[in-house]
Amino acid sequence: MLVPNRLLFRFEFPLHYRPSPKIDGDLSDWSDQYLLPDVSSLDGQPSFARIWMGWNESGLFLACRVEGRKGPFRCDPRQFWKGDNLRLCTDMRDTRDNKRATRYCQQFYFLPAGGGAQGQSPVAGAARVPRATENAPAVDNRLIQVAGKRTAHEYTLEGYVPAEALAGFDPIEHRRIGLYTMLEDLELGQQYLTVSDDLNWHIDPSTWATAVLTRD
Repeated sequence: MLVPNRLLFRFEFPLHYRPSPKIDGDLSDWSDQYLLPDVSSLDGQPSFARIWMGWNESGLFLACRVEGRKGPFRCDPRQFWKGDNLRLCTDMRDTRDNKRATRYCQQFYFLPAGGGAQGQSPVAGAARVPRATENAPAVDNRLIQVAGKRTAHEYTLEGYVPAEALAGFDPIEHRRIGLYTMLEDLELGQQYLTVSDDLNWHIDPSTWATAVLTRD
């Protein structure tokens, strides 16, 4: 396996403070200030989505817009990793040298479908990080908000993870957090923040990026 170029870097970027948005799938209130860096070009990979994130004392907010999707969604919350999904991994202590997750590491998922009575509504939840040295406290999935919108060739997702669901969230004492996003679209492929499945991002927080919570 060729070593991906992104593995040669330790990415760090600001995560900007923002007022709490309305979680409704309308992304018109997300400015470019909140875009996560897109470094796909370092490995010669095209991008098909834009992902935004922000924070305030109440928790973390994220959103994405995916362009070029035509077919129906395939989502199953019981196997969220197998279909269309956006995943967020966090480490509230940014322990970049640990190869296994600690109790401050968590995984969240946001699906464009799979919820509601007919399985057509967005759904979100939390899951353990596999092979962790210690698991984070269990999260009530009802705390996590998600909404989305769909047009003929585009869809959006918008989500909120409240502070009470984030193990060790302390934006005053611990402004540096580990962060990773993986967007999987069964038509368009994968778009990820740092490394792909080959490098075991789902169990290894040392492969994640560092986000610095800032009010600037």
